[in-house]
Amino acid sequence: MNHFRSILCRALVGVALSIPLVAISAELPRAQPEQVGLSSQRLDMITEALKADIAAKRIPGAVLLIARRGKVAYFESVGKLDVATDTAMGKDGIFRIYSMSKPITTVAAMMLVEDGKMKLDDPVAMYLPEFAKLNVGVEKPDASGNPALEVVPARRPITVQDLMRHTSGITYGFFGPGLVKKAYNDANLTADNPDNAEFSRRVAKLPLMYQPGTTWDYSYSTDILGRVVEAVSGKSLYTFEKERLLDPLGMSDTSFYVTDTTKQKRIAEPFSSDRNFGVGADFGDPRIAQKLESGGGGMMSTATDYAQFLQMLLNGGSLNGKRYLGSSTLRFMTSDHSNAGAGVTAGPLYLPGAGYGFGLGFAVRRNAGESTYPAEAGEYYWGGAGGTYMWVDPKAEMLVVFMMQSPKQRLYYRGLLRNMIYASIVK
Repeated sequence: MNHFRSILCRALVGVALSIPLVAISAELPRAQPEQVGLSSQRLDMITEALKADIAAKRIPGAVLLIARRGKVAYFESVGKLDVATDTAMGKDGIFRIYSMSKPITTVAAMMLVEDGKMKLDDPVAMYLPEFAKLNVGVEKPDASGNPALEVVPARRPITVQDLMRHTSGITYGFFGPGLVKKAYNDANLTADNPDNAEFSRRVAKLPLMYQPGTTWDYSYSTDILGRVVEAVSGKSLYTFEKERLLDPLGMSDTSFYVTDTTKQKRIAEPFSSDRNFGVGADFGDPRIAQKLESGGGGMMSTATDYAQFLQMLLNGGSLNGKRYLGSSTLRFMTSDHSNAGAGVTAGPLYLPGAGYGFGLGFAVRRNAGESTYPAEAGEYYWGGAGGTYMWVDPKAEMLVVFMMQSPKQRLYYRGLLRNMIYASIVK
């Protein structure tokens, strides 16, 4: 199995937390649900629903954390961390968060923007010269009428903003048909364990799926953004994130690999029959470190760690007296950057879904209607292929982190939890 597909499928779209309760209490205090306008009775119904699904073997286990008005009002773990070893799910479980890595990478990059080290309209080639000359793949019939791939020059460079909003023209090979996507699959991009620099060079050799800036298409863009962070900061992606974001926020269990043997027993596992993402990729083993640090889908985390990150965002870029991003920057990031006004159209597989645009690192709710589940305009979210999911609703003053490992069930729980959690809001 291609290692990078496994990691990057963490980048697809789409209850045991980590870290002991005392660790999160230092950052996010606890409250009874009614103290923050939630119904205990309604929240208990969520617990029972998850327990029933675990008894029915729909999922092995899960962790769910809900914070409102800066306080954790619901924090439960249910089921098994690992069915094979009969290990109970704990609140310190460590999960493959796959594409929930993308918001972290994007925030790290925006910190460099605020530092004056780069700008969103900078061509990526300023930092990664391999992207200086780009071609776009165009399918045309050959003499026999069969599709053939031709290339035309890119009309403009890929910008840093394009990487953040998935309008670079870079693609994923495992989403949908097409000769460009086939070229990505055939390239075997992670052969021989490349580091981020080599991976970037390999991607740059491939044709783009679309002209830069024109089309939202889920892609390796955030992985290339992670390489930009390295080039601008002069540090590895993990080192930069650890120094500027993870350690200051207390996200001690968030990393690309779990090589600490004392932590490995806390890694959550899916059912043996539910390890495939449906795109020719399986769950990888985070216990074995690779050179690649996939900013688009390679991170491991816990519910409490990720809640710290989200509370910082919900606070407008600060937590516990330390500022990470400016409030204006956060409002900018969580605005819609991928719409007709920006000259962007939706590709065939538009993962944000009805009622949503896409900002810089997140899907962003455009209005209260259109979608099949409730939320206020301005809410933003993303999820991972392994089953993890999060959202932040500034108007409701609420954040949610859901951690599980089940590719088959990832979409089902997104709608279920939305409906039940919003139903618990009483004031």
